[in-house]
Amino acid sequence: MKSTTTLALACSAAFLAQVGISSYLPAVPAIALALPAAEDRVALALAVYLVGMALPMLLWGSLGERFGRKPVLLAALALYGLASATIPSAFNVEVFLTLRLIQGFGAGGISVMARVLVRDSFSGALLAKGLSWLGMTFVIALGIGQFAGSRVQLAFGWEAIFYGLAIGSALLMMVLQRVTFPKLLKADSSLPPWRIYATIARHPPFLHAALLGGLGYGVIIAFNTCAPLILQGHFQWSAAQYGWLGWPISGAYLAGALMVNRFVARTGRLTMMSWGVALVLLGSAVMLLGSVFASGLAVLLWLPYCVAVLGQSMSYPISLSLANDGAPISGSYAMALSGFTHQLMAAMIGGVASLLVTQQASPLALLCVALAGGAWICVARCKADQNALRKISSI
Repeated sequence: MKSTTTLALACSAAFLAQVGISSYLPAVPAIALALPAAEDRVALALAVYLVGMALPMLLWGSLGERFGRKPVLLAALALYGLASATIPSAFNVEVFLTLRLIQGFGAGGISVMARVLVRDSFSGALLAKGLSWLGMTFVIALGIGQFAGSRVQLAFGWEAIFYGLAIGSALLMMVLQRVTFPKLLKADSSLPPWRIYATIARHPPFLHAALLGGLGYGVIIAFNTCAPLILQGHFQWSAAQYGWLGWPISGAYLAGALMVNRFVARTGRLTMMSWGVALVLLGSAVMLLGSVFASGLAVLLWLPYCVAVLGQSMSYPISLSLANDGAPISGSYAMALSGFTHQLMAAMIGGVASLLVTQQASPLALLCVALAGGAWICVARCKADQNALRKISSI
């Protein structure tokens, strides 16, 4: 029962952190008009948020190990909520981006603690299943959050999106005050935090699995960075139409997460992860072909992307569980380091994608193919790592 409660709280926290990525996307043109600023500068808010999530993640992990999960999660929620409530008062794009960076700081702590709570409650294939629930939360935030953001913008203006995030943070803090978390699991090492992180990062079974998850995540970040201008510019979609796209995206991610939750113990983590990365590569390749040979059809952009999302939702929780299981030191450090790696990669990929922002889809599709190809190489490395570990354990 405690594991179920902890999982529900972890999913709620993860939702709040991830909805900061997607909920404002339909409002990018409106925010650009209000500040005022060019749309490509406002589009940097996604990369800035991801940088904010990534930078303090290792610190959040160390604090969680030292002071406990609950106080650190409450602190991260407070920072996130304060920044969210302040964003609507931004009077130029520089202040807007600065506040998004601070909001990302809080989101990074929330994300790390959510994963650590799941890690504290599960292990092995059950950990992959538990992380798949976080994956379902991610897609709700990614897709339905995008839809809800478009509805809120149309009804109350873009500022209400960020006020809503602040209210959500406050409500979750009130709930957490009444909950007792699982017993703190201390890392089995007396090394200082930076040495622990360095030891984990150099371990191939952790590194390859973490890189795989980050490359697949980058496909989603690249699309979210470029898609608003492509679909609302080249294809002349309204903010409401763009918001509706959240539903098929949500359905694709939910389907993949459910498949992991149901079949991973039976199929095996490596097999299911391979299937997922293959779908990411397939969807990205079809996006590229569609952008070259049928650039006037929006369906050849968003539908293959949904296929890629399906694959990513299958591979991501498994890669995260493999990275955690492959870490040579236990505790919250492996989860913090994998989160840092993913968010840093996402920020870099988001920055590259923002340089490619155009009304044409081919640069975006080419970037997605490159990322998916890199993930496929990491699959081979993960299989080699697992084979090596099995040989060592059999000696």
